[in-house]
Amino acid sequence: MGRVGPRPEGGLSLEIRLKTQQGVGTGQGRSRAGGNLAQRPEPCTPHTPLPMDRTVVLITGCSSGIGLHLALRLASDPSRSFKDPRLLLEPPVYATLRDLRAQGPLWEAARARGCPPGFLETLQLDVRDADSVAAARARVTEGRVDVLVCNAGRGLLGPLEVHTADAVGSVLDVNVAGTVRTLQAFLPDMKRRRSGRILVTGSMGGLMGLPFNAVYCASKFAIEGLCESLAVLLPPFGVHVSLIECGPVRTAFLEKQEGVPGGALDGADAETRVLFSRYQRHLERIFREAAQDPEEVTEVGAGRGPGARDSARGVAASPRPARLPPPPQVFLAALRAPRPALRYFSTESFLPLAHLRLADPSGCSYVAAMHRAVFADEPAEEETASDRGGPVLCAPPAAAAPQ
Repeated sequence: MGRVGPRPEGGLSLEIRLKTQQGVGTGQGRSRAGGNLAQRPEPCTPHTPLPMDRTVVLITGCSSGIGLHLALRLASDPSRSFKDPRLLLEPPVYATLRDLRAQGPLWEAARARGCPPGFLETLQLDVRDADSVAAARARVTEGRVDVLVCNAGRGLLGPLEVHTADAVGSVLDVNVAGTVRTLQAFLPDMKRRRSGRILVTGSMGGLMGLPFNAVYCASKFAIEGLCESLAVLLPPFGVHVSLIECGPVRTAFLEKQEGVPGGALDGADAETRVLFSRYQRHLERIFREAAQDPEEVTEVGAGRGPGARDSARGVAASPRPARLPPPPQVFLAALRAPRPALRYFSTESFLPLAHLRLADPSGCSYVAAMHRAVFADEPAEEETASDRGGPVLCAPPAAAAPQ
């Protein structure tokens, strides 16, 4: 492990009350029928302050992107502006990487930002290996982790039928099983101490299906279920789970994806190749026009407001959901909150589609809207079945006729 300079001393009865809500609960603002979004939202969980001495933070996936910038943000801010009486972050922040040979950019950025000596420490941690996770936990000299950030992740882009079994298994191993391994290593001690906070990097791909991202979305949908289940269970232990739902972010994530189609795309049919080409142009435009920088995602209030460019064409033209939540507060807000929400959003741009997905349980409205947003934003270069008559999309099922 490495660090900058020396570290200073230092059942059967269950009553479920259903409340009428509009929109997607974000924690920043929750709308009830007749409610006022400007009012302070009702907390998701009881108030459990973090320890009032030193708060020990461990972050996975810090070789680049969000993990790298979050580690630097917590370790190097000379103003200590992220502090408040509930969150006393002191050295070190443990930034973990699968391969410590990749830690060069982290240290270069730490030096450039004037990271104080001893405020940042790197550990080797491979979420695919339970022994590696356990070894990293053992190297935390404080003997505990108060804030665990599960950020390690991997993508997989392309037609489902061209993915190899190894590529599919790798994504699921990192994104799902890797998160489970990490939680299994650190959660028992948090429960025993009855204190802890867990932040998990989520994705719009865990809230809605995205074309040519079937396996990645499957992994992120699984993370949503995992975290939501834990969020229901853990409040009596003083442990809180929050998902940080990210839209497109300018990181090396795309370059690090498993099985990025090249020659393997030849295994797909001609029409699918045309659609994938359209999707790639759509994705390039989204990252050019609407992607956030990692610094934005880690900062408070960094999400785009109502006037932001939307992440899919057609979203801006769709009806704006009633009482759309205000601009989000993300990683640092989740750290600061005395009563953390389950979900925080780094951008509002994809919320209209998320609302649409929930508004029509049949899924037909969302399927049609997403297909138009991705594939109908430019003329096809070749004729496809869609051009010959348009795709046959589902229609909401009609109500059953009385018997």
